[in-house]
Amino acid sequence: MTAPQAASTALMTDHYELTMLQAALHSGTAHRRSVFELFGRRLPEGRRYGVVAGVGRALEAISAFRFDPEVLAALEDVVDAPTLEFLAGWSFTGDVHGYAEGDTYVPGSPLLVVEAPFAQGVLLETVLLSIYNHDSAIASAASRMTMAAGERPCIEMGSRRTHEEAAVAAARAAYVAGFATSSNLAARHRYGVPTAGTSAHAFTLLHDSERQAFTAQVESLGRGTTLLVDTYDVAEAVALAVEVTGPDLGAVRLDSGDLGVLAHEVRAQLDSLGAHDTRILVTSDLDEYAIAALTAAPVDGYGVGTQLVTGSGHPTCALVYKLVAREDAAGEMEAVAKKSKDKVSWGGRKWVRRRFGPDGRVEAEVIGTGPAPAVGEKERDPLVPLVVGGEVVGAEPLEAARERHLRGRAELPVAAQSLSRGEPVVATVRAE
Repeated sequence: MTAPQAASTALMTDHYELTMLQAALHSGTAHRRSVFELFGRRLPEGRRYGVVAGVGRALEAISAFRFDPEVLAALEDVVDAPTLEFLAGWSFTGDVHGYAEGDTYVPGSPLLVVEAPFAQGVLLETVLLSIYNHDSAIASAASRMTMAAGERPCIEMGSRRTHEEAAVAAARAAYVAGFATSSNLAARHRYGVPTAGTSAHAFTLLHDSERQAFTAQVESLGRGTTLLVDTYDVAEAVALAVEVTGPDLGAVRLDSGDLGVLAHEVRAQLDSLGAHDTRILVTSDLDEYAIAALTAAPVDGYGVGTQLVTGSGHPTCALVYKLVAREDAAGEMEAVAKKSKDKVSWGGRKWVRRRFGPDGRVEAEVIGTGPAPAVGEKERDPLVPLVVGGEVVGAEPLEAARERHLRGRAELPVAAQSLSRGEPVVATVRAE
């Protein structure tokens, strides 16, 4: 039995992509070879580096981008009959190179290079930008959070603070950037993201007493469970939790108040009761700054919701997708570029060399056009093949992206560890 076909992604686009196609078919330019690049002119304000995420989802979207009868029917009043006829036979046959998922980037980095006829490359613009802008924003915020947390695990729990599909993508992107688990079961089902969770205040309030609630949870989920201890009085709840469970209680969770002060008080109380191995987890509108402020507190893990799924103030990376080269009337490829005020682009297909210093840390992102030089001894080419001749070749397990991110972040200059505002930690160098 063949697996069910994924729903088409062809309508996840903007109206003008299709009208551009119709006009290009009319002018005879739709089949010209073209090069599109997806990049950011700058990082979000205050960010020192970005994280590439959504690559795997983008490859799925390209594979599912097709014009089946249902999609064509939806476009009957959008484009003319010749365009519909063309779309009925549309398929992506081009090549895509890009930064691998989990890698870091800086302004100007060509995160994706799409080489295909104009009629193919132009239609992918919106869906690719949608995926990359969202997922990279979440991963960039998550990277700062996991860096601030150090060895302490971060748990993604922001599903209820965003669109239901964005929640799944956010859980995936957070995992790429080092989060240990998510609360989102759809992310577990689709992408294998580990999930965790125990109970909310509603569970305690449901029962006639806190003792009854704790007893039911421990009897059902075991002594390793996490008990939420701030529904009523924290000190009383901690004492009751250890009384019900014994000194081998897995963890307690704090979700309100001055988390730093409470963590010290609860740690002292747990130790006095013999529960030396009981962990303390904290939640409540945490971001990278709050996590960093809790470094000296006896906290064992962080649950992050709203600030993560909204990119910690930057819900998009402002990435753009631009035509940088196209075939001319004579059949030769030539660079093209915008000259609009404040939105000037750089024409020509880009090559990249990530240059490392003597200490093994990234020194510069060298970007150029024309023939690419050989990769030097202390250089790396971040662009890898993702699609060749229309066939996806860059799919990989999510764990590979997660490991790549940890390696790539460790290669950045030490200044990347600072949460203060500043310039990108790696300079973008334009090769002449």
